[in-house]
Amino acid sequence: MSVRSPHNRTASIASALVLILLATFSAGSWRSDTRSGYRAAYALATSSEKAQVSFTTTSGATLVDGGTYGVGTVIVARFDEPVADRAGAQRQLSVKTVPPVDGSWYWMDNQRAHWRPQSYYSPDTEVVASANSPGGNDSVSFRIGESHVSIADDTTKQIRVYRNDELVRTIPTSMGMGGSETVAGKKISFWTQPGVYTVMDKSGTVVMDSSTYGLPVDSRLGYKVTVNNAVRLTNSGIYVHQLDSTIWAQGKTNTSHGCLNVNADNSRWFYEFSQPGDVFEVRNTGGEPLPIWQNGDWSVTWEKWLEGSALR
Repeated sequence: MSVRSPHNRTASIASALVLILLATFSAGSWRSDTRSGYRAAYALATSSEKAQVSFTTTSGATLVDGGTYGVGTVIVARFDEPVADRAGAQRQLSVKTVPPVDGSWYWMDNQRAHWRPQSYYSPDTEVVASANSPGGNDSVSFRIGESHVSIADDTTKQIRVYRNDELVRTIPTSMGMGGSETVAGKKISFWTQPGVYTVMDKSGTVVMDSSTYGLPVDSRLGYKVTVNNAVRLTNSGIYVHQLDSTIWAQGKTNTSHGCLNVNADNSRWFYEFSQPGDVFEVRNTGGEPLPIWQNGDWSVTWEKWLEGSALR
């Protein structure tokens, strides 16, 4: 099942972190995209030349100063106006980390640029994202928590969950049934697409309504249900969530509209375990590969990612 329902996440503010990082960076121990020219004083070229920048996760939730995020966290720079000069705008963006990592920006459109490292962050990495623009300066600092990587394999119908590279739980699941339905000229897929996702957010309860993506509730495959312990993976609404009515299928066959169904005990555990930016990989399913605009930033090869920079 799927639904479009973004949620925000809050965390405690750690004001001392900024001072520590700035002192560290001034000593030259950080490293970022060397092509970004962040020290140069360029203007953001927009229709008003007063664009303001905010930093969010891929869910749209504001990155929380002092927050803790997963090893696959993607930083999103959101401009409040379309950017005419992407290169000039990118020169105003900076991502600094301790320890140093290689990373780069990828422009999704004229108002959003995504930044990710070449490889997943190491746990305990400190990150500062900042923007210097005529619309005002903005900065946020956060840290990377434990390494959480989950792998859902359609060959076994199991989700293997790793904490700091150690297998800590194996969860039977039922994924997308496959195939598609065309409604009012729109093709709706029921695959759990293969690729590398990240946790966007989570909610204790979510109302899943097929009409939100064009499938009438009263149609053959339509639905409207409330589910518990929902961890969101895509913009289109693929979740890992509790669904007791498919326990018979979990670990055996795929029955869902695209979500990953698990039982109550496993859903509670995974819900508590998950944090925004955790890595979640889906293997050996059918359908089209996960696209970047569906939270598939890590499904893009590094070579292709670099092509998305305005300073290539």
